[in-house]
Amino acid sequence: MPSFDVVSEVNMHEVDNAVDQANREVTNRFDFKGTKCRFEQDKNVITMVGDEDFHLRQLQDILESKLIKRGIDIACLDLDEPDVNLAEAKQKATLRQGLDSDQARKLVKIIKESKLKVQASIQGEKLRVNGKKRDDLQQAIAMLREAKFEMPLQYENFRD
Repeated sequence: MPSFDVVSEVNMHEVDNAVDQANREVTNRFDFKGTKCRFEQDKNVITMVGDEDFHLRQLQDILESKLIKRGIDIACLDLDEPDVNLAEAKQKATLRQGLDSDQARKLVKIIKESKLKVQASIQGEKLRVNGKKRDDLQQAIAMLREAKFEMPLQYENFRD
């Protein structure tokens, strides 16, 4: 029986490269000379450090542009509130990966409402979609791509 998986993953190697490029741009830009603006990365959390709130907005623009150039959807970024004091300003951006149970249930509901002849089952952080015909699965993929969803979705492991 043909099937495919719906996942939400981020290529962490490309994220590392984007953060490295963003740090290089900050060190080379004239308007950041003499400031302590930088990016720090700890697994799925990127911390933007600047002198004031204005620098954080500029750092966010730089980070988003570098992520987009690397092919990473910025919808997976979850920005915390900026922490501003007299010495410095910090803001954390968390990279969300995987589908939690609420998001998976929403996707199952979308698939069931489409009246396609496919079945969706939640398997951990991914959603497995089965169907008798390959065409039904391709219609399900097209329908999920058109649906507005809060996380970027990828479709993998398509089997006949």
